[in-house]
Amino acid sequence: MLHIVAEEGDALFILSQSRQCQLLTYWRIAAFIWMGLVALGLVLIVTRIALNRSNQWLVGANLIALTIVLYSCSLVNFDAFIADYNVVHSREASGKGVQIDINYLLTLGPQALPAIDKAILLRPGAPESCLVSRRDRLVEQQRQDLAWRSWGFRSWRLQRRLDAQAKDQQAG
Repeated sequence: MLHIVAEEGDALFILSQSRQCQLLTYWRIAAFIWMGLVALGLVLIVTRIALNRSNQWLVGANLIALTIVLYSCSLVNFDAFIADYNVVHSREASGKGVQIDINYLLTLGPQALPAIDKAILLRPGAPESCLVSRRDRLVEQQRQDLAWRSWGFRSWRLQRRLDAQAKDQQAG
């Protein structure tokens, strides 16, 4: 049992160290979540043994933990979180880390638009026309996604931000 806990700790340490060297991705977030569930499972096993609980209690506790994690993940906007994290921790923004991977940010979709706008502002010189046109395609995709059948709170919030940004550009 102690061996499993040590391996879990090593895996978490390696994952956290690799995050400092590279950008955040869906796979890294999934690995953190999975390792958290495994660590919680180990804690629940030790608790079951220490408190002399049944296997039914252990299965129920694990199902509750899984339900909480799944529900929490459904509330997180991972596209925006990943994009914002990568921009804030990039070499351009913080002076250390790796360079912003604009192509990866663009693959995250319209929810990454606020972070893409920050990244464009952080780039030295005038924005490249190719980059701006790809950003504009994401804005257009966002507008098309606002059909009444595909309405979502995240899309609505992003559209409000884009509309306010457009008004500011017209006024300024």
